[in-house]
This record gives sequence, structure tokens and C-alpha cells, in this order.
Amino acid sequence: MRYKPNPHKVMHSSDASALTLDELIFADRNQAYGAFDLRRHYKPTLTRALGLGVGLFLLGLLAPMLYNRLRPVAAATEFMQEIKLEDVSVPEEKVPLPIPPVEIPNAYPTVKNVMPVVVMDAPEEMPVATVEELAEATSGQETTEGTGDIEVIAPPEAAEPTVEERAVEVAPKTEDIFIRVEQEPQYPGGLDALRNFLSKNLQYPKSAASAGVSGKVYISFVINTDGSLTDVQVLKGIGFGCDEEATRVIQKMPHWKPGKQSGRPVRVKYNLPIALE
Repeated sequence: MRYKPNPHKVMHSSDASALTLDELIFADRNQAYGAFDLRRHYKPTLTRALGLGVGLFLLGLLAPMLYNRLRPVAAATEFMQEIKLEDVSVPEEKVPLPIPPVEIPNAYPTVKNVMPVVVMDAPEEMPVATVEELAEATSGQETTEGTGDIEVIAPPEAAEPTVEERAVEVAPKTEDIFIRVEQEPQYPGGLDALRNFLSKNLQYPKSAASAGVSGKVYISFVINTDGSLTDVQVLKGIGFGCDEEATRVIQKMPHWKPGKQSGRPVRVKYNLPIALE
């Protein structure tokens, strides 16, 4: 059955102000069941549920405190009744055994030489050790003869070292030779200065000129950390005196700027072609 609103029903402004929001929304609808009933009972139900939850939480939180306040004496009495005096055992005190004194014989003779003490009644005789007595004995509390068992520990005499024990002279380790480094060695003044040096100092051998031989001689050498050149070798030559001339000019070169690896000078192997024409 479908609800039909009454068109003849008129709502005055005074009645509308007294109604709630839910009554205004459901004014011309069926209010017996459905959403209107749920919205009307929602707030009271939520308030009761919230209050019940808070109450149960506080009760669970305060329950141990209330129990301790109501039964503190009974709990302590029950705990003390469980412990009996017979059950408590006191450990027996162990008395350390006396250690007998050990007399150590004195190897050196001693002469009684007690330090003087200020007293009211001085003894008639006060033994004082003489210089002669202290020359053959040591000062002590009593005069004893000593056992005479004196062992003198002397250092062993130094013997001549054998051939195996002699220090072997070890040659100092030479520095490694690098082929590639971070900073390559340079001729002072650069490549242009190197070309000028070679052009001024190279002399074309007469034997090579008469034989009509020309070409490049490949020279290898090592640039040391101080810039000097060593280990000059001919990698590939053309003969007729050209190899010897190229070696002579390399050995005549001034010191180079050494190559560097990780910021420190190192030995670098360098290859240089020299043209002889």
C-alpha cells in the first residue's frame, strides 16, 4: 500500500519551528517504520553504548587497585604463612686455615743495625754497626752469618757470529717501472723544445748517407723520479750507424720532468721514434 500525502493538510510556520530536522524531512512520509525510526533512536543508542564501553574500561583498569586496597593484610599474611623459619638455612661461616710462616734463608750475612728511636728510658747499650762490618755484610734487623750460597748471574760472553748468523746485506728494492701513469713525463719546454734539441744534435752518419739508408730508429728509455734517463735501448733500428747516433743523442738529453702516479714521482718507461734522413 503506497502512502499518499494529504494535499489539504497545511503546516503553519509556528508548527514548523517546533519540529526537529527528522520530523521536517519525514513530514509527508510514513513515520511508523523505516529510516525515520532508525534516525530517531540512533543518538540514544549510541550514547548508551559509549557510556557502557567507557565504564567497562575504567572498571578493568581500576580493578587491581581496588583489590589491593580491600585485601592488603590478608595477602601479606598468607605469604608469610607459607615461609617457615625451618626452611631458611644460614650458611656456615668458613674459618680460613692458618698459613704457617716460611723462613727463607738469607745467603748474605747481616749485621744488626736498628734505626734509632726516641724513647724516655734509653737502653744502656745501643749496638751500632761499624764501617768494617758493613763492608762484608748488609744492614738488617738481626745479626746473622748467612748461608754463603751466592749465585752470581753473569751475562754470557759475546761470541763471534757464524757465517749463517752474520747479517746479509740486502740490496734496496728498486721502484717499479710504470708504462702508463696519470701524469706523463715531459721534456723541459714541451714537444717543440724536444724537436729543436733533436734537430740540433743529430748528425746523419756518413755510412748511412753513402748507402742511401734513412728511416726511424725506435728508442726505449726509463725516466727516473729525478728526471734522469737510464736503460737506453734500441727497440727497432736501421743500422749503418743510425742506431748508435740515436742512442748518443738520447744519453745527451737534459733531465725530464718525471711522471707522477697518485701525486708522487715514479719511474716511467718511454718510447721515442727518432727520424734520421
